[in-house]
Amino acid sequence: MQWWLAWYPGAEPGGGGYVAQRMFSAKDEKNSLGATLWFNIAHYALRPWPWIVTALVAVAVYSPNGGIHPSAAFAQNPEQGYVMVLRDYLPPALRGLMVAAFLAAFMSTVGTQLNWGCSYLVNDLYKRFMVRNAPERHYVLMSRVFTVLLVLVSGYTASQLSSIGAGWGLVLEIGFGTGAVYILRWYWSRINAWSEISAMIAAAAVTLGLRGMTFSGSDAVVYAKRSLITAGITTAAWLLVTFFTPEETEATLTSFYRRVHPAVYGWKRIAKLVPELPEVRDLAGNAFSWLMGILLVYGCLFGIGKIIFGQWGWGVLLLAMAAISGYLIFWDLSRRGWQTFSGAETKVTPEAVSAH
Repeated sequence: MQWWLAWYPGAEPGGGGYVAQRMFSAKDEKNSLGATLWFNIAHYALRPWPWIVTALVAVAVYSPNGGIHPSAAFAQNPEQGYVMVLRDYLPPALRGLMVAAFLAAFMSTVGTQLNWGCSYLVNDLYKRFMVRNAPERHYVLMSRVFTVLLVLVSGYTASQLSSIGAGWGLVLEIGFGTGAVYILRWYWSRINAWSEISAMIAAAAVTLGLRGMTFSGSDAVVYAKRSLITAGITTAAWLLVTFFTPEETEATLTSFYRRVHPAVYGWKRIAKLVPELPEVRDLAGNAFSWLMGILLVYGCLFGIGKIIFGQWGWGVLLLAMAAISGYLIFWDLSRRGWQTFSGAETKVTPEAVSAH
């Protein structure tokens, strides 16, 4: 549920800036699909295991309950375990390399988020609604001002979080209820820009409002309650806004339909305006490939884990399931046609997505 209902950077349901850059950098649809599928395998099935193994080592070594070298610091703040393992078990040369890698990753991530945030604030807010037709130097200066403001706001927000996990939870909660609109915009022509804007505003407002309320239960139960409430209110809000705001113009929707050629079920009115294009009815095939993709990623994730912990039988079985799922994805898309996965001679472009 967290995947399709929430938005999270790098794992946006329905596509987003991260995945779009990866797709548009590929030379064709086939390579675009391969790059996206490989990212999900590497990101969710391969990359977590070094983290997981290191975390288990930290528990085995530093836990006050039976650890090899019990540590009061670890008991007080288990999030230090990763750094403690690096400090105590990496040789000096690799330790320095790891610190440099962490700094580079941190600067890259922060720089990306600041530039991304400033582009929204300057181009989509300040330049559009506040100060129009100013010299370019003015907007460059304002981007620097907004960068400083973002740093200050982000720093204050981080200082109010009790742990790294609390930061992840906050980002997920703010995105709850928005995932559905990001997916449905591809399948339902009625969704417009106000649908997405209202979803983002409602999710953020409800999340911040619930922060001042007390819920019973463990941390996981409280998180689930907040998420479900946020998702329910956000979904109701963007649906109401969708029906009470006008649909996008026929010119915009027709242009999008011609370029992207979405499934016809939620685009029947627009499809009638372009009768020369064959109708796409591939939801069943897409659902099959989606299910096989889930089995592929989870098979790799848990199969690798079973092998790491010596459960070879289950590990081989799960990896075999992943291999079969990958083959079935290739077979299904080859059968339907790689160009658009439906046989139609259309092509997805950045301009097509921005048009909608």
